[in-house]
Amino acid sequence: MYRFVLTRQWVCLTLLALLLVPVMIELGFWQFHRHENRVAQNGLIARNLAAPPVPVTSLTSPGHTVPRADLWRRVTATGTYDTAHEVVVRRRTSSDDRLGVHVLTPLVLTDGRVLLVNRGWVPAADDQRAYPAVPPAPRGQVTVTGRLKADETTGASGIKDLKGLPDRQVMLINSAQQSALLHEPVLGGYVELTDPVPAAGGPEPIGEPDHDSIGPHMAYAVQWWLFTAGVPLGWVILVRREKRDREQAAAAAAGAGASGADPSGGDPSGGAEQPAPA
Repeated sequence: MYRFVLTRQWVCLTLLALLLVPVMIELGFWQFHRHENRVAQNGLIARNLAAPPVPVTSLTSPGHTVPRADLWRRVTATGTYDTAHEVVVRRRTSSDDRLGVHVLTPLVLTDGRVLLVNRGWVPAADDQRAYPAVPPAPRGQVTVTGRLKADETTGASGIKDLKGLPDRQVMLINSAQQSALLHEPVLGGYVELTDPVPAAGGPEPIGEPDHDSIGPHMAYAVQWWLFTAGVPLGWVILVRREKRDREQAAAAAAGAGASGADPSGGDPSGGAEQPAPA
């Protein structure tokens, strides 16, 4: 009755179904783990933003790689802005998705070390080779508060570190690169300025990272697992349909054969008496 499942076509279909099941299960767990990571990251951001600020030198130092646990920690620093070595970071968007640049200004701390401070967003110049109009940083000694971030890399950000850029323009915020340009020890990572808020006309402050939404990953995981359950169910439905179609075809063939049979047993005259020859 089900011998047709041993045909080449059905064997291939069955093997494909057996292959899809573990693949879909794995894809579901992949999305589930992404959901867990997003929830964990949201919790980390919320905790670090709520924590009281600490001196930046207690969390980082020259050559230090900022660990994930310290990302978005609120930190404070006191020093003097070095506007002569200020640079802009190309291809950055504002809170309303306008394309522009971030203003990266070195802050020389009281001990002589340097902290990179992202002062915010400004529009890019009409000519990308030109340095944009950047509001000046405050003069004299200042105390700043901001969110600690890790150095940007191409691998982590996906941003290509283009070479041959115009003077004082960069693609990535990277303390090692700026240390090589400044010839000074630069603290690892950088700070997104939150306080003092720039005056009107100053760089647009960078908004807080999103730590409320969890994304669609859990829904995707459930979808993949539903697809997994649908594969064997679909296979059973196809087998039953094939069996039904074959039975109907066999019954139709049998009916056609019966209707075409000779009821007289093969006598073409149908059994009637034939007249005698004259």
